[in-house]
Amino acid sequence: MGAEMLSPGQAGPDDVVLSWEGADVMAVRLPRLADSLDRILAALEREHGKSLAELDRKAKQEVVRMLEVRGAFSVRHGVETVAVALGVSRFTIYNYLNREKGI
Repeated sequence: MGAEMLSPGQAGPDDVVLSWEGADVMAVRLPRLADSLDRILAALEREHGKSLAELDRKAKQEVVRMLEVRGAFSVRHGVETVAVALGVSRFTIYNYLNREKGI
């Protein structure tokens, strides 16, 4: 997931502080969602053993479905980021998403 563990004193306003029996013991800094999208895309490339742009159409559609479930398209510029990684246009990504919804 890419989270970072910190001491409670290093925690910022967006970090999660974990407590045990009333005492702060650790803080967790979650990655920004946009950074997570880059990690997810890199993991998918490793999983497929080649760049996502080299996948066939069916495999690209499956990648888009999986990314939608994981919330990739709620990230600002998520569609554009995925389109570049897949070597397709934004329009194609929207077509894949709409096809899945039966639109």
